[in-house]
Amino acid sequence: MSEVSPLEPARLLPALQGYMGRQFGTEARVENLSVMEEGHAGLTFGFEVRAGGDRRLLASLVLKLAPPGVRRLGNTDVYRQAPLLRALHAAGLPVPDVPFAGADETDLGTPFIMMERLPGRPFVVWEPDASFDRSSAAVASLYLQCTSALADLHRFDWRRHLPDWEAPRPLGEEILRWDGVLAKAPEPAWVAAGLRVRERLLAHLPDGAPIGLVHGDFQPGNALYEAGRLTGIIDWELSSIGSQLLDLGWLMMFADRANWHRDWTPVGPPPEPEALRATYETAMGRHFDRVTWYQALAGYRLGAIACLNVRLHRTGRRPDAMWEKFALVVPSMFARAEALLVPEND
Repeated sequence: MSEVSPLEPARLLPALQGYMGRQFGTEARVENLSVMEEGHAGLTFGFEVRAGGDRRLLASLVLKLAPPGVRRLGNTDVYRQAPLLRALHAAGLPVPDVPFAGADETDLGTPFIMMERLPGRPFVVWEPDASFDRSSAAVASLYLQCTSALADLHRFDWRRHLPDWEAPRPLGEEILRWDGVLAKAPEPAWVAAGLRVRERLLAHLPDGAPIGLVHGDFQPGNALYEAGRLTGIIDWELSSIGSQLLDLGWLMMFADRANWHRDWTPVGPPPEPEALRATYETAMGRHFDRVTWYQALAGYRLGAIACLNVRLHRTGRRPDAMWEKFALVVPSMFARAEALLVPEND
């Protein structure tokens, strides 16, 4: 077993070279191995496999590693994405195939998946690459394509294709799971505001229908675009089987200007949340009730995530200046979520 520090490509390279040699033959060489930092992608690397004197391209891949020494559960269980992505790809959905994966430490020192590298790049909503057209019309098109793709994903028959992948998660757990995260907030006022939203969410809990595949972080930063056209949906770490309107509410929350601060807001502006809802409902061929409840839950969830990460940044445990920008929007996230939960909007 190779001892690997996933944060250091130079130390990962020998184990990766050995593995790819076993897959493609001894002439195969791993080239251009580098961390994929766009969108804060975690332990993710891009690389190519080439062979021969002409260095012909055998594969262009994206490698995701499980964090070593961490319990494999949820987003740290990288290998669980392999059967999901393979099933979605086989169904013709816009996700990368997974030609190689490892469930243990034998090959790379930690579980992993290797995905085909799709064309395009993500539209990181706060800081998109300079290659993107930032006009309102162009940004609106990216969001609307993303919304249409969401409907396609939500029609996937998980009971037929992934019956044993994961049991459905009760909707109430989607609220309670953030209790400990919110409690880490560095500002007592943030905790108080978050708890008010939490209580309203629990008091007006929907039935959770429809149940199906949930991406978990569905927004343009986890979609790939090339020349303005959507080419793939990526970053499935938070995927689950559960209430599918979680994804729609999350996407609408990103597009809702009331959540944001003038110094930290998505580029665009994006379409109005109701335009995204209408696009989704048209694609699904039905109307959905209580969607604003899910939008409020999304604001509560991102607000709680920001609370924890602002604390980690300020204490020096996980420095990332981006989270100081999120500190600007925590109050508005919770205030908007609370406003969406007034009785007449439930």
